[in-house]
Amino acid sequence: MKLSATEARRIVLAAQGLAMPRPAAPDLRALAQQLGVIQIDSVNVLVRSHYLPAFSRLGTYDRAALDRLSQRAPRVLFEYWGHEASLLPVALQPLLRWRMARARDHAWGRMRKIARKKPQLLADILAIVRERGPVSAGEIELGEKKKRPGWWEWSEAKTAIEFLFWSGEVTSACRRGFERLYDLPERVLPPAVLAEPTPSEHDAQRALVERAARALGVATEADLRDYYRLPLAGARAAVAELVEAGTLEPVTVATWSKLAYRHRDALAPRISPARAALLSPFDNLVWARERTQRLFGMQYRIEIYVPQPRRVYGYYVLPFLLGDRLVARIDLKADRAVKVLRVQAAHAEPRCATPRVAAALAGELSRMAAWLELDRLEIMPRGDLAPALANSSRAARRGRGSRTSAPTGR
Repeated sequence: MKLSATEARRIVLAAQGLAMPRPAAPDLRALAQQLGVIQIDSVNVLVRSHYLPAFSRLGTYDRAALDRLSQRAPRVLFEYWGHEASLLPVALQPLLRWRMARARDHAWGRMRKIARKKPQLLADILAIVRERGPVSAGEIELGEKKKRPGWWEWSEAKTAIEFLFWSGEVTSACRRGFERLYDLPERVLPPAVLAEPTPSEHDAQRALVERAARALGVATEADLRDYYRLPLAGARAAVAELVEAGTLEPVTVATWSKLAYRHRDALAPRISPARAALLSPFDNLVWARERTQRLFGMQYRIEIYVPQPRRVYGYYVLPFLLGDRLVARIDLKADRAVKVLRVQAAHAEPRCATPRVAAALAGELSRMAAWLELDRLEIMPRGDLAPALANSSRAARRGRGSRTSAPTGR
């Protein structure tokens, strides 16, 4: 089967929940099941990244509702290494036990070293979690230093608890601010999930590839493998079996250099040209930068770690989706002290600097500011889209009586 680039984009956007108008009633559970994984990141210049995918797809919703799904019983989501650090549907826990079992071989190097050389440290920390959980890494370190001065450095305690987290011997009970509190899985996860038989590594990886294919719509083998960071051999075998079973259909996509696979349930609906969304840098749609360029023609990277003088677009840049295209990049900051959503730069993609793009973006920014409980927008005069965006924001302000400021000399 051959797909045009437009058809491929439509399939992907539908699979990712970005094709239809936002629903009247946000359904976080259904979205979490659809995406299958939500990446967590510590950067908080705008809002924690795991809150943004739901806003992009569902619009204004209560962030505390997402916290309840992942931090209170009955648990719907749990934390583990899915793509990176992630929120995942609890039903996936049995499918990731092979990764937990591989921890001593595949966890990060420092974790493996602790596991090999200091097994008693692991046992002691696990005993503390059993006795005192939920507990943070810092609380474990402080408590033990009071009992045994100089027994270990904080970094060793943190490394050890993270190894136990990777290996599944502890899990995240909740977060205090952004600090993870650890507890035993049997005190956190639903008993029915823990009672599920552990599938073979082969069967688990095939199930994860199928879930990745459903969430991606159309994808290369590398895309499918990357969604849950699966090993090459296991993912390749899973793709072959799913093709044989008819779950995946091999396709060629115009402008793609590699063979792709379409999930049998994937659809290619027409997408309203007015459908708009600001996307987290860690959103499932754009986290794979090469795939983003292949789908949308956007060379996108996050510039947080680029020295300020060398940044092209800004510190925390969100791609802006309009219809089935990425049409702009917006550097955003939530200045909570003065309740301002600050647009630090606004750049249009080639041939996209139109009044329609600016008007749609102004609407999304206004919606985001309200969701974040910020009183106004402040649009800095940086980037080729900034003047049109400021004009659209002023027009919207006059229409709805809200406040938007557009500095001209900073």
